[in-house]
Amino acid sequence: MRSLRRETADTWTVSLDVSSRPGGFPFQPGQFNMLYVFGVGEVAISISGDPSRPAELIHTVRAVGATTRALCRVGRGGMLGVRGPYGRPWPLEEARGQDVVVVAGGLGLAPLRSVILHLLRHREKYGQVLLLVGARTPEDLPFRRDLERWQADSRLRVLVTVDKASPGWKEHVGVVPALLRDVAVDPARTVALMCGPEVMMRFTVRELERLGVPDARIHLSLERNMKCAVAFCGHCQLVPYFLCKDGPVFSYDRLRSFISLREV
Repeated sequence: MRSLRRETADTWTVSLDVSSRPGGFPFQPGQFNMLYVFGVGEVAISISGDPSRPAELIHTVRAVGATTRALCRVGRGGMLGVRGPYGRPWPLEEARGQDVVVVAGGLGLAPLRSVILHLLRHREKYGQVLLLVGARTPEDLPFRRDLERWQADSRLRVLVTVDKASPGWKEHVGVVPALLRDVAVDPARTVALMCGPEVMMRFTVRELERLGVPDARIHLSLERNMKCAVAFCGHCQLVPYFLCKDGPVFSYDRLRSFISLREV
């Protein structure tokens, strides 16, 4: 492990040095790795680093279970097992020449951070870029240094909201979907990418549909219950799909018929 940086009270960003591997560890934005803590267990974590820097692997981890807590205790110089990358990436080739709306709720910004880094590195290949970010409180916002840098970058527009403001908070207060009421979107040339709590994504989809964005242009990352990454264990099955193999990124037209069903 190269470094460990605290993002929020229970969330850490882990940097792994993989420069000794020939070619590093290439990945596409939206993919995930299986991280193994020796003697403890393995967990699926999105890659949140820069795809143009394959010698460094970055993952942002919420320490909520035995494996993730152990992972965040490994410390600088420690060893982790890595296998991957797995999963379908964000459709950034499809989005070329289009406006891109990126919507993140809470730690959902982690699998979208690599998207923002890619869009900025290849800024001339895309239209307008809009980033909408939400969290419960300002203290729950991950990547705050990145957000400050992106807000100061004229190549994209960044709107941030929280459910509950702290003293000194000067930005939006409210739910993420409401931010779409403050922006102009051309539905014929917009591709939307989002990740976060599923209730947030459902209401954001409704708002995008109200604006006229087609379901096939709305893409969601569903990162729940992934255990094996190769569609053997069945833990992540979502009706006809295995999230680890068929996702975790899906266009909404593939999910529409069952994503809101109870018990699914």
